[in-house]
Amino acid sequence: MKGVLRVSVVLIASLTLAVLVAQAQAPAPAPAAGSPLNRIAYIDVQRVLARSAAGVAAREQLEREKATMQKEMDGRRVELEKLREEIEKKGALLTPDARRERQEQFERKRRDAARLADDFQKELEKKESVLLQKVLQEVSGIIERVGKEKNYYMIVEKRGAGVIFASAEADLTDEVIRAFDQQAPKGPAAAPPATGPAKKP
Repeated sequence: MKGVLRVSVVLIASLTLAVLVAQAQAPAPAPAAGSPLNRIAYIDVQRVLARSAAGVAAREQLEREKATMQKEMDGRRVELEKLREEIEKKGALLTPDARRERQEQFERKRRDAARLADDFQKELEKKESVLLQKVLQEVSGIIERVGKEKNYYMIVEKRGAGVIFASAEADLTDEVIRAFDQQAPKGPAAAPPATGPAKKP
């Protein structure tokens, strides 16, 4: 009787070991469709800003603002070059007082142009911040909606989250761009009024 019991124990132990080995050698099952691994996605916000209709419109508006400012600065530069050439060519014919007055006039205009360039740069940066912030706020609403509709546990921003690797199937960027473009009103993006800095004499 004891011998039969000993054989049964050994047989059960052998079968158990065989099952464990088989399980260890078998490939891991693919995650189910509703598993947490398939409920995490990411968004590339920079791509949304670069490719969405609202993002493109914001960039185009900023370029128009920049072109207007550049035209003003080009006019100041031409004026300075003419004044400098006049001083160089006619300087010898002018009295010391007249030459000093022209030189002071040139320096004054040069400083004004430098201040204007600085004002333009700050104004452009402010307008860019306002426009892009508006786009980002609208995109955030779209991302939240898509996430809820598709029952995602988490959606991260690719660059900000420091994603090293992610499957292409986890990329919701193009879907968000399509949803963003469908929601956006037709026409150029709204922008703050163009109130440039006052021109200095």
